Amino acid sequence: MKNIIPSVKGTREFYPLEMTIRLWLYEKIRYVSELFGYQEYDGPFLETIELYAAKSGEELVKEQSFVFPDRGGNLIALRPELTPSLARMVAQRQNQLVYPLRWWSFGPFWRYENPQKGRSREFFQWNIDIIGVNTAEADAELVAICAEFFRQINLSPDEVKILVNDRQLMDEEIARLGISSERKQDVFRVIDRREKMEMKVWEEFVLEEGFSRNELGGLKELIEDKSLFERSAYLKRFFTILEALDADEYVEYDPRIVRGLDYYTGVVFEAKDVGEENRSILGGGHYDNLVEDVGGNPLPGVGFAMGDVVLPIVLEELVKLPEFELYPADVLVTVFDEDLIKESFKIADELRGSGIRTEVYPEAVKLGKQFKYADRIGLHYVVVIGPEELSAGEIQIKDMRSGKQNAIKREQAAGFLKNELALH
Repeated sequence: MKNIIPSVKGTREFYPLEMTIRLWLYEKIRYVSELFGYQEYDGPFLETIELYAAKSGEELVKEQSFVFPDRGGNLIALRPELTPSLARMVAQRQNQLVYPLRWWSFGPFWRYENPQKGRSREFFQWNIDIIGVNTAEADAELVAICAEFFRQINLSPDEVKILVNDRQLMDEEIARLGISSERKQDVFRVIDRREKMEMKVWEEFVLEEGFSRNELGGLKELIEDKSLFERSAYLKRFFTILEALDADEYVEYDPRIVRGLDYYTGVVFEAKDVGEENRSILGGGHYDNLVEDVGGNPLPGVGFAMGDVVLPIVLEELVKLPEFELYPADVLVTVFDEDLIKESFKIADELRGSGIRTEVYPEAVKLGKQFKYADRIGLHYVVVIGPEELSAGEIQIKDMRSGKQNAIKREQAAGFLKNELALH
C-alpha cells in the first residue's frame, strides 16, 4: 500500500456505489428541473480570473480559486461557480434569447478549500436560474423548486428547512440603525458570521470590526426579529406565492440569512438540515446587476446552487438513501468448458439483442466458482449451456433468488427471461 501514488488532496474517487449515488442525484435534479420547465445547459470548466473578479468577491478569487497561468501568461481559473459564466453567456446573446430564461446545469467545480467531512476541493453542483424577470413570483418559484426537490428525495419539513431573507429589507433596517450605506457589506459579513460563533465571541468580533456598542445592540435586535419580514410588502407577496405552490411548510423567515456573495441584491435563501449539525445544503438569491457587470444590459435573475457533497451525508445519516443495485446486468451466461465458449457468447448476444442486460463469465473455470460470483454480485439469473443442452437446443436458467432451475428452448429463452424480470 505504501507504494501506491496518492490522489491529489481534496479530490474525489467515485467507486461504483458513489457513482450510483451521483447519477441518482442527477436524475432527481433533472426530473425536478424539467418539472418546472427548465432547460439544461453548461459553461466552460476554465475561465479567466477576471470573470470572477468582476463580481464574485475577493475571498473567492484570492483564496478559494485554483488559478494558473496559461502559456500566454493569462491567469486561468478552474471554475469555482457557474453564475458569472451564465451571466456572460446571456450577455453574449442577450438580443437573441427569449425571456424569462429558465436554465439548469449539473457539473464539476473546484475550490481550494480545507478538505474535511462535507467539504472537498472538487465537487459536482446543481445550478438553476430564472433570468429576465424581477418579481416575487420568480423568487418564490426557485424556493418552491428547492421544496419539491426535497420531497422527491424523501426529506420532510421536519428534517430540512429553507431559510429566507431579503437584502433590500436589510438595507432599510441597517439605514434605520444609523449605519452608513458604505458599510453595508461589512454589516452583511458580520451577520453572516453569527451562526459560526458563540454569542460572546461574535459580539467581540463585531466590535473589533469597528462597530459601536449601540450599533452592536441594534444588529443583535435586528437579526433576532423573526417577524421582520412583515415590514416588507415584497416578502409578504413572496410567502403568499409559496403557499399557493404548496412549498410554505419547508420555508421560514430568518434575518440572519444574508449570503456571502456580493452580487445578491434582493431575496436570499439557504436550505439547512434541522439536526445538530445544521449543515448548509444549498443556497441562492436574487441578483440585478450580474449580466451588466460582465458587459451586457441590465437583466435581473434569481437562482441557487447545491453541491453534491453534503446532501448524501445528510441522507445517509437519516437513512434516506435508496438501496441501489450496483451491478447493471440481470443475467450471467456461464462458460461450461473451452469447447463451448463460443456458444456462451452467442447466447449472450441473443439476449442483449432482446434488451436483456447480460454478461458472460470471461473464462472457463468450475461452474461452482461462476455461480458463486453471480451470487456475490447479486445477479438474478444464471444461464448454463453444456453439451447436453446444446444437442437438445436448450439452455438451463437458474433463478438465484428462489434456486429454481428450468430447461428452456433456446429460441424461447429471451421471452422467458423478459417475463421473469418483469415480475420482479
